[in-house]
Amino acid sequence: MLELAGLVILGILAQWVAWKTKTPAILPLILIGLFVGPISTLLSGDGTKWLEPIWNGQEGVFPGESLFYFVSLAIAVILFEGGLTLRKGEVGNIGPVIIKLISVGVVVTFFGAGLAAHFIYGFSWQISFLFSSLIIVTGPTVISPILRNIPLKTHVSSILKWEGILIDPIGALIAVLMYEFIRVEGGQDFTMTALTEFGKIILFGFTFGFTFAHVLALLIKRNIIPHYLLNVFTLATVLGVFVLADLFAHESGLLAVVVMGMVMGNKDLPNIKELLYFKESLSVLLISILFILLAANIEIEELLLIFNWKALILFGTVVLLVRPLGVLLSSLGSGLRWNEIAFVSWVGPRGIVAAGIASLFGLKLAREGVPGAEYITPLVFMIVLLSVLLNATTARMFARAVGVFIKNSEGILIIGASSLSRLIAKYLQDNKRHVVLVDNNADNIRKAKDLGLDAIEGSVYQDDLMNNIELNDIGYLMAMTGNSDINKTAITKFTRQFGEKGSFRLISSDEMNDPETNPSEGLFSHTDDYIKLTEVARKFPRIHEVLLNSRAHYEGLIEISKTDPDIIPLFVKKDSGELEIIPSHSSEVEIGNGYQLVYLGKKIQKEVEEEQEEDYEETVEDLDKEV
Repeated sequence: MLELAGLVILGILAQWVAWKTKTPAILPLILIGLFVGPISTLLSGDGTKWLEPIWNGQEGVFPGESLFYFVSLAIAVILFEGGLTLRKGEVGNIGPVIIKLISVGVVVTFFGAGLAAHFIYGFSWQISFLFSSLIIVTGPTVISPILRNIPLKTHVSSILKWEGILIDPIGALIAVLMYEFIRVEGGQDFTMTALTEFGKIILFGFTFGFTFAHVLALLIKRNIIPHYLLNVFTLATVLGVFVLADLFAHESGLLAVVVMGMVMGNKDLPNIKELLYFKESLSVLLISILFILLAANIEIEELLLIFNWKALILFGTVVLLVRPLGVLLSSLGSGLRWNEIAFVSWVGPRGIVAAGIASLFGLKLAREGVPGAEYITPLVFMIVLLSVLLNATTARMFARAVGVFIKNSEGILIIGASSLSRLIAKYLQDNKRHVVLVDNNADNIRKAKDLGLDAIEGSVYQDDLMNNIELNDIGYLMAMTGNSDINKTAITKFTRQFGEKGSFRLISSDEMNDPETNPSEGLFSHTDDYIKLTEVARKFPRIHEVLLNSRAHYEGLIEISKTDPDIIPLFVKKDSGELEIIPSHSSEVEIGNGYQLVYLGKKIQKEVEEEQEEDYEETVEDLDKEV
């Protein structure tokens, strides 16, 4: 009981430390696992571990094969949650790069790392290529924490995120084939076995994943599953699909759950966000337990096997030669710039699938007396630990060095996706600004996406927005909901991460009626709240631009807007095309030559008269020419 409780407590403590230090949680988790596992044997008087997952293969927290059953089921849930986060709209022009990374990149890593292991350590070809198959995978559990703290262009982040999730089942599949090869001992028998196993994994993985995803989506849409059972019912379905697929084809379950997650994540399900929250929390708990367990399961003798120069040379070959070569070949003809290729090459930390399957296969082969099998688990853990440590400490610095670090975060995050927000967001996007709308109303999100806008269904009271790597280029925050509490919460919670260039919110009705309370973060004007803005947008759903002659001209137009309730200033557009948000303290806005006032509502009468006068003069000139 003490060990089980300690697992959870230590795991969550490690997650907190990772959050506080902005490093991937895998780093403190593995270090804790090693400390309470193999390292603790040096501190305890009798040479036993403080935490023993398996002792003599029979006793421990998870005796016998139960540890590996738990590892397999936990990885299934983690990969399903990862699949839920994949959106086909994110792919865009980077689809070919992702496909090559999980095909060409996999081949390069498999052969490159296999050759390195063979010639550096002198392993047999079978053990060398089993090792290389295990380090093919990168993994979303380690990439996402690294990327979310680095402002990168969206397509660079998306490439790494998609690769990390899609490559997991592929790496597992290849590892299974190599494991079968070692057990069959090569020859014609292996060829038939490999082809048969490969075909079965693909067939049953896609079939079960695709079929059960549609069945579960149908049950959810028709409200056949009660709301309070939705999360646990989905969990049971995921575990059932994983086990069922595995019964038909060993290790096809990993592919099945990823396919299932991807299909469900791209369907218009009413409760998908709530389901994602549950799976995310569950994944955090499972990852916390898994890494400590697997690290603690390593023996001190196995650790000592890799404390030599050969391990460092192998790690350097994998990170500095094999990974860059695979990314380079995968990026040919993709349009990626050299600095983007360099960054993707540098960021390739290994994750939970590599560690989990390495522990499973390494221990089984070692028990069967296969020469070199005792090196598999510690070597893979060495690659996992050092790659995470390297990327966590240098990725931000490397991004700056190669020039993929976004220095000017000009993106705009709009809280609320009402018709008013959509109108303003569309104007901003048409003026080449990256805009993302956030709303917990699925219908508003759907309408925003129909307009071609980036939109996320979510709530300001959840933390998932802060973990979204697609928001790395956001520098402005505009809270524009009809709820003043939500607007104030957004400013308080997200200003530091998304509002470095400016954070604004609509004033409340109480603030509008009290001239003495004009908040510093007030948006547009002190006389326009959400209700008034929405009404003007309903009556006059147009955004106009008018050229400014001088600052006096600008101030005059602002005064006109104060007297006319159907005219609301929004932005000042500079001669360079850059847009500056007008705060409620409009006097703070800079005005220069060629600047324009951008406003919502009906056309200012003075401008209408000037246009009519221009039209009259043009007509007179045309008549003169005719005469």
